[in-house]
Amino acid sequence: MPGLVECFRANGERNIRIVGIDMSPDPTCRFMVDAFYEVPPATDPAYWSIVLEICQREEVDIYFPNISAEVDALIDHRATFEEVGTLISMSNPKSIKIANNKLSMYRMLKEAGMPVPEFIEVNTVDDFKYGCKELGFPERALCLKIVGGSGSRGVRVIDNKKSRYTLFAYEKPNSLVTSFEEMLSILESTERLDTMLLMPFLPGNEYTVDVLADHGSLLYQVGRENLVSLMSIAQESVLSKDEHAYEVSQKVVELLQFDGNVGFDFMRDAEGTAVLTDINPRITATVSVIAAGGVNLPYLRVKQLLGEPLPEREVAYGTRLKRRYHELFSDPKGNEILIEELSVRSKL
Repeated sequence: MPGLVECFRANGERNIRIVGIDMSPDPTCRFMVDAFYEVPPATDPAYWSIVLEICQREEVDIYFPNISAEVDALIDHRATFEEVGTLISMSNPKSIKIANNKLSMYRMLKEAGMPVPEFIEVNTVDDFKYGCKELGFPERALCLKIVGGSGSRGVRVIDNKKSRYTLFAYEKPNSLVTSFEEMLSILESTERLDTMLLMPFLPGNEYTVDVLADHGSLLYQVGRENLVSLMSIAQESVLSKDEHAYEVSQKVVELLQFDGNVGFDFMRDAEGTAVLTDINPRITATVSVIAAGGVNLPYLRVKQLLGEPLPEREVAYGTRLKRRYHELFSDPKGNEILIEELSVRSKL
C-alpha cells in the first residue's frame, strides 16, 4: 500500500485525497491516508454496501479494489456506486471471472490457440493421484493451485527430489515445496476439496507485465523481472522487456476486452521462456517500480476514468526496486509517533 499511495500522491499534476479501508483496526493503517475506515472481510455479504456508504459519505470519485476477493464482491454493483458518483476501477465481468479462476483462464487460452503448459483439473484425491502420474511425477516436479486462490494461498510445489533436510535446515519455513506424501495427507484430511489445477513446475524467475487497457486496446505495458519474491510479492524487481510476454499480454487484453489496470504473471520454464500463469484484473502490488521507471499506471488510470488526454511515456528499462522494512509507530492511544519525536522520547 505505501507504494501505491505514493503513486497517487506524487503525480505531478494535482492533489489527491485518499480514503483507505482495511480489515485491521491497527492505527498505523491510518497514517498513510487522509481518512480511514475499518471494514469487514471482502467475503462478507454486506461488504459492498458498507463500502458504498463510505464512498457516498466521503464523496469518493474513484474507488480502486486491490485484492481479487474485493473485485469479486463488487462486480455486480458498479451501477449502484455510479449512482452516488463513484467510479469503480475494474474491467468487465466476463474478463474478471475468467481471470480470477485459473482453470477457466487456462481453458480459454487453450481454446484460443495460445501457448499453455499441460494442466489437469483436480476435484478429488483420485484426481490428484492420476494427475501426478499423467504429468510425469516423480521425474517432474509439479505445482498444485486452488483455482480461485491468490497471494500464494492454496499453492504448493510437489517435489520428492528436494531434500526434506535441506528444506528444514537451509530454507525459510515459508517455502512452498512439499512432498507427494505430505500433499496427499493434506488432501485426505478433508471431506471436500476446492477445485484445483495441477501443472508442471516452472523453475525460473517470475516475470510480470503490468498494463493499462481501454476496452480491449492496450494503452501502456511495462514488464519487470522479479528476481526475489516472498509469498508472491516481489522483493527485488527490475524493469525489462520480454517481447514474447508482451505479445501474449496484448493478445489476452484483446481477447477478453480488458479495461483498466491488469497484471499478467509469467513464470520462466527451464529454457527461460515466459509462460503465463496468472492474470490479476487489478493493480498489482509492485506497480510502484513502474512509476519509478516513468509510467505511473495507477495515476494514468485516474486520468483515463476522468476522460483526460493520456500522455506518451518512455519506459526507463533497468529501473530497479529493492524492498526494505520501514517502521510506523503509534502511542498507546493510537496516535502517530513521528521519526523526529523518537530522539525526544528516548531522552525522557
